Amino acid sequence: MIRAIVVDDERLVRKGFIALFDWASFGIVIVGEAADGKAALELLEQTEVDLLFTDITMPRLSGFELISQVRQRYPRVRSVVLTCHHEFDYVQEALRQGAIDYIVKTLLEPESADEVMSRIVARLEWEIGSLGERLLGAEEEKLQSLDALLFYPRLREESSNELLRLTIVKRNPLLAVKQMWLVPIMHAMSRAEANRELAHSLSNRWQPVWIAGLYGQPLEEVKLVLAESVEDELFYKLRSADEPLELRYDDLQAVGARRLKGQGAGGVLEPSELLDLKWMLIARDWENFIGKIEQLRPSSGCVAAFGERLCAEWRGLLLKESESLAMRSDIRRNQTWADWRLWLRRFSDHAQRRMMELGFSKEVMLCLIRAIVYMRQHSSGKLSQADVADYVKMSRSYFSQCFAKFAGEPFGVMLRRMRIERAKTLLLETDTPVYEIAFAIGFEDDKYFSKLFRELVGRLPSEYRADGALNGTRL
Repeated sequence: MIRAIVVDDERLVRKGFIALFDWASFGIVIVGEAADGKAALELLEQTEVDLLFTDITMPRLSGFELISQVRQRYPRVRSVVLTCHHEFDYVQEALRQGAIDYIVKTLLEPESADEVMSRIVARLEWEIGSLGERLLGAEEEKLQSLDALLFYPRLREESSNELLRLTIVKRNPLLAVKQMWLVPIMHAMSRAEANRELAHSLSNRWQPVWIAGLYGQPLEEVKLVLAESVEDELFYKLRSADEPLELRYDDLQAVGARRLKGQGAGGVLEPSELLDLKWMLIARDWENFIGKIEQLRPSSGCVAAFGERLCAEWRGLLLKESESLAMRSDIRRNQTWADWRLWLRRFSDHAQRRMMELGFSKEVMLCLIRAIVYMRQHSSGKLSQADVADYVKMSRSYFSQCFAKFAGEPFGVMLRRMRIERAKTLLLETDTPVYEIAFAIGFEDDKYFSKLFRELVGRLPSEYRADGALNGTRL
């Protein structure tokens, strides 16, 4: 859709011109009108415009002066002159100032209106296509700018309408890159001036990023590299959303290459050496834990999944119910690795506070954490309290005492709950018969399993599965 405004100091002429055309049939929408050049410039500051129809003789700022200023300040906008003069000198001056066409108002009739506007639209489309070729390098589609400004959406499916009001976007092409927008800097604008405008005019829905070292790079390759690398680079490098981040294209190429090969994404937070949570209680292990993440750089989604898992698995053990809810709520606000470092530190603080409330040493607390992890990994088999106490190197009696204090319930009760939770997952996600599920999670008697399941869940296993299928929760 072509967005147009009409500028003429005679209101009736302006209204008559607007009423003369079936604008929609040409793919044009009139988004505003103005009575003189000054008002037109004010309108352009607030409105996204592609095409300007302007009279020549107007107070305060003539049509020629308006076209000249628009060409400087808004090079994406194309101008068409509305004139009562048919002399060659007027037409020549209008074209010299940058107009793409002209309309003699005294000769414009309804019968010829469609032909005139078709000619203007064709010229506008040629201008836009020609500009794109010049900016990108027509033959090989290589970028001809050294730097570019990338707009990364903090919210998915963000519209680009807000960006079109920025001066730097009006002066340069706007290219779609996945869900991002890239602005190759073809028309000079100081970095300081651009940053000031971004700070005052850009909402927090967008994160601006300067990309350096783009000259001569193939456009399609640039799009692929940015799509594969920018999200991770922003996640780990962004410290403040108040000002743009600057990245070099060759660094992004290296990151994109690693991602395409499947390196440095996902899985780093799963190994057992991290699940024992020593990093929460011991300073040296905290530094190692953070350093390992920053070295291997798992995706932001992997880090978020780890945070969700911490809250879910340690609710009631290391986190009180209210603390777990608050921590899970904060996950949605974490946008960078810097945010996550603070989040993980708060989780560590909660765990250490819990340890002090229980009166345990770090050694005992770590043994109990390892016990819970071990139980989750082996709850489906034959597992006794003696087995777990032996695994964590504690006497059975002392382990029983400490475990009940830590978990708030005896070992056997927690083990049964773990098995029932595993059964609920199998009932919803598989077609395995109930008796096989009972054996798979450590029950030798499927009737006892069904009885216990109903006591703890409120329904028989078969009823729980049927309700899950009815509610659409079954996979």
